[in-house]
Amino acid sequence: MPTRSGPPSVAGRWSLLPERVSDNTVRAHATADLLLERYGVLTRGSVQNEGVPGGFALMYRVLTEFEDRGRCRRGYFVDSLGGAQFSTTDVVDRLRSFDAERARPESRQPTGTVLALAACDPANPYGAALAWPKSDVEGGHRPGRKAGALVVLVDGELVLYLERGGKTLLTFTEDPDARRGAAGALADLVRLRRVDALVIDRVNGDTVHGNTFAEFLTDAGFSATPRGLRLRGRP
Repeated sequence: MPTRSGPPSVAGRWSLLPERVSDNTVRAHATADLLLERYGVLTRGSVQNEGVPGGFALMYRVLTEFEDRGRCRRGYFVDSLGGAQFSTTDVVDRLRSFDAERARPESRQPTGTVLALAACDPANPYGAALAWPKSDVEGGHRPGRKAGALVVLVDGELVLYLERGGKTLLTFTEDPDARRGAAGALADLVRLRRVDALVIDRVNGDTVHGNTFAEFLTDAGFSATPRGLRLRGRP
């Protein structure tokens, strides 16, 4: 027989949502706090990418008020992005510690750190705080912060952009070490079961077969098929 609490199989499945906040000021302040937490260093491009109601003009007023109250700081944290950049004290201290670390002679060499991310992940600055690198690829293939697309960064530099579905790949460097590391990062996504499989058909608008990047993919574990280079995860 049913009970007021329902059967055990549905326990915890539903919960009462909080009431919608009608005060626009409270909502704007909450949005500013959320974006500061999400991006660390908040820029005009980051706000525009989020599609915040009121745009950067509204967030600028809120963040300026935060600065007056000591809740955030404004400065030239990222070169070439102007002075309308906002961050928190904790993030500024971390940036300064990174600068101090990079100033050491033994830290000036590239580390080869490879990171594969969703293109729309806040940790990917391209297409938001930073513009996408220019590409000479013909046929309308352009990177974008799209759901399902992936990027691979090596030492913070964009190396690969993989379209949703994985068929089209764009490369942004000829450095063999960066290319090899980025290809390995794509293979790790499959091996770690973050994606089921990848089948890459085109690289920079051309067929992957015979492309110079194909050797890096095959070295990473991709296999040649009539449809392209494929890598499947283990069942």
